[in-house]
Amino acid sequence: MVTNVFTKTLRDQRRSLLGWSTGIAALILVEGALWPSVRDMPNLDEFLANYPDALKEAFNLGAMTTGTGFLNAELYTLVLPILFLVFGISRGAKLVAGEEEAGTLEVVLVTPLSTTRLLLEKAAGLLVGLCVLGGVTGASTLLASAIFSMGVATSSVAAGSLSMVLLGLEYGFLALAVGAMTGRRSLAVGLPSVAAVGAYVLYVGGLMVDSLSAWLPWSPFHQALAEGPLAAGLPPRFAWMVLGAVVVVAVAAPMFARRDIRAS
Repeated sequence: MVTNVFTKTLRDQRRSLLGWSTGIAALILVEGALWPSVRDMPNLDEFLANYPDALKEAFNLGAMTTGTGFLNAELYTLVLPILFLVFGISRGAKLVAGEEEAGTLEVVLVTPLSTTRLLLEKAAGLLVGLCVLGGVTGASTLLASAIFSMGVATSSVAAGSLSMVLLGLEYGFLALAVGAMTGRRSLAVGLPSVAAVGAYVLYVGGLMVDSLSAWLPWSPFHQALAEGPLAAGLPPRFAWMVLGAVVVVAVAAPMFARRDIRAS
């Protein structure tokens, strides 16, 4: 019987982590290879000045004449957040709801393992997976910076990588929690995905519409991306993403314990 769910979770995701890590590293290095061409473009400042202010703020386009600004605009404000969200939500939905629908979860629960411990060890496995992707992201960014003379500081890379991990963690834990509370993988994927889209719309809308600007701090995308993820230091607002991730799992634990697990 499997009693160490954490180890099993890590083992089950090792192949997908290898594929995701390879893809992210290749993406960052290819994007870095484009930097010399962008840097040497004539009249780049004038070209960027024509963009709407809200768009420049959302994607940090105003700083695109530096290597840090270029990576913020090209990767860290859209592409990488999407990748971390897809990984976090898809893995989170599979860890409980996916196993329940496959009929393997009840096999684990016939052991002396409590539902709370199972949920926490599943969450820990997801956290480690996201941290691995965050480490690959940071290492690849530093490598691209060194190869293509982008001048990105190590502290900025650390902050940017952590912001991606926390964004994936918040919605990944939400997917895990929904799956634990409902036992339905479709809901565990759908609800966090809708929540992520809504939060992103709030983030972009808050930059463009004055009446929405007061709600910006509530968006996890604002907490992760404001002023560019590749920034010096760790913003205090990162703590809200950690808190959000912890809260959804804490809420799900007692509901998971009371729910009847479906058999295959």
